[in-house]
Amino acid sequence: MSVCFPSPYVLGAQLHPSGCRFTLYAPDQECVHLLLWHQGHQPQRLAMHEYKRGYWTRDVADVVTGQEYSFDVSHNGQSWCVADPYAQAVTGPLTYRPPYTSSQSTQVARCQVVDHELFDWQGVSSPQRSIRDTVIFETHVKGLTQQHPDIEPAQQGRYLGLVSPAMLAFYQQHHINCLQLLPITCCLPEPHLLSQQKTNYWGYNPYVWMAPDPRYAEKDAVNELKTAIRELHRHDIEVILDVVFNHTAEGGEGGPILHFKALDHAMYLQDGQQLHNHTGCGNTIDIRHPAALKQVLDTLRMWVTDYHVDGFRFDLAATLGRDGDTFDPHNAFFHAIAQDPILSKVKLIAEPWDIGPDGYQLGQFPVNWAECNDKIRDITRSLWRGEPGMLQDFATRLMGSRDVFSAAYWPDHLPINYITYHDGFTLQDVVSYAKRHNHANGEKNQDGHGDNRSANYGVEGPTNNPDIIKIRDQQKRNMMASILFSLGTPHILMADMLGHSQQGNNNAYCQDNPISWLNWQTQDHAWSNWLATMITRRNAIVPRFIDALSGTQRHFNQITWRHPNGDPVHDHQWPSLQALSCEITLGAHHSDAGQSLLIAINSGHTAHNLRLPPNHQWRIVCDTATDETTVGTPESFQRLVEKSFLVCIDGDWL
Repeated sequence: MSVCFPSPYVLGAQLHPSGCRFTLYAPDQECVHLLLWHQGHQPQRLAMHEYKRGYWTRDVADVVTGQEYSFDVSHNGQSWCVADPYAQAVTGPLTYRPPYTSSQSTQVARCQVVDHELFDWQGVSSPQRSIRDTVIFETHVKGLTQQHPDIEPAQQGRYLGLVSPAMLAFYQQHHINCLQLLPITCCLPEPHLLSQQKTNYWGYNPYVWMAPDPRYAEKDAVNELKTAIRELHRHDIEVILDVVFNHTAEGGEGGPILHFKALDHAMYLQDGQQLHNHTGCGNTIDIRHPAALKQVLDTLRMWVTDYHVDGFRFDLAATLGRDGDTFDPHNAFFHAIAQDPILSKVKLIAEPWDIGPDGYQLGQFPVNWAECNDKIRDITRSLWRGEPGMLQDFATRLMGSRDVFSAAYWPDHLPINYITYHDGFTLQDVVSYAKRHNHANGEKNQDGHGDNRSANYGVEGPTNNPDIIKIRDQQKRNMMASILFSLGTPHILMADMLGHSQQGNNNAYCQDNPISWLNWQTQDHAWSNWLATMITRRNAIVPRFIDALSGTQRHFNQITWRHPNGDPVHDHQWPSLQALSCEITLGAHHSDAGQSLLIAINSGHTAHNLRLPPNHQWRIVCDTATDETTVGTPESFQRLVEKSFLVCIDGDWL
């Protein structure tokens, strides 16, 4: 009986009945050796054979799951040990002592053979929730659980900590239905961080795209991550991975030789011998290169098929649409995703910019993508801290930023509405600090964003002043209500659910310590409970209106803007407005025909009497003037206090 061997075009380590086939794409090499590592022994060194067109293969009998391997290649006259770009597990230390040398490479570049068929998914399937019904919670695997007192020490800061009984109870209590994990693929810290005994805590310096980071596992990163995803799915929680395909940890000129620089230099955008740096990290992946496109697509499919992830958030995604110095929304990568029977079905979220030329591309991604909407972040922060003339733009953002995201393509092409992301202030710091305080990063407080649109309300940092605490809490409610009840998909930092402060650090990328780790002992329970209640109400209300305003249905509904006294807003009045109300009434073509949502905003310092439209049974579901969550029945003239956001629905939908 003949043995069925994997195709030599299937890259990586492929197990088969009699052993394993190792395949590497290395068109820049004239000779490649496979190294098989055995504990306490020198590696077994086996010559690989070039099958054709840069594909190097070697079959080895009796190789089993767990075998460590790497490749020996030549670069600039030196012998280097390099990692398999298709490796699905790594065992080498994810650190080194700068400068990176060929002798250190023999330890770092160790990969491991994996058999994905061994894991039991127990019949658990993905929730497959629509993007309009999703509230995304962004979190760091380690930072979420490292300091949780009710999680077993062996699981704190690890994949399994995500699904500990304490965390599963927390998700349920706070109505969390989607986790977006900061990068969990293997990364290496940048040389300047290693020189300072720091690390890239966020994980945005990718080393091996297909391998989960072993630092978040007790023993087995592959199976422990799968277990976490399976149990999250069992509890109706989706998992989105933040992925980085715009650059790698090889960096720019002088960076370490990890794989692509020696194997296939065409993976990176170049001008002669100079690497392009459209990412701020030294190099830029050239997605036009067939090998780069194949690697990214194969990686994405692996995470969906072998780990059952529900979607991806693409860091600096404008790079993936680059045609050199320009952006092309019709490039091969976007077309490949759109026609792929696996990838076209998952959630695709773009961070729609990079730092290169023509790098800001908000609203320009294909219609099957959602996009991070920085416009609502900026205008919401500006509005609530009291900048004049902001309400007109805020009204546009509230209605789904349809000047950028046409409702004709909803609900697929929705804005991801956020106030805070990992890169920036937490919400507590937005209302506590007027300036960044990044001294702990070792860059003389010159790193991080300078335009934070934050305010401290009288004291820089923590305070015991009850008046300052009161206005800070109200401003937090205002900003969170603004994204929860705007049309789009809300994105919330898990840190903000707890009221976590990073001590004014708005670029804590290298802070693997309590600056970043969530402090469960100081959780603001009153705030968490208010936010959890608003999330529940958002989920019951907003998706109906997104649905009604999507596609051709959008033409059959009515949106009315009024002054607080009920008079219509005229065009010339918009620039000077500080308070107004918006009523959306669903038309006859929708199943909820005749029902209405009313949102009233007072960004000024003067209270107003809000005249509610007659002939409705209005119910107050959100009033940021208080942390009370009781559903109330308003008077015909409802008090709209200064600096407040009010949401009413017609009838009882909750």
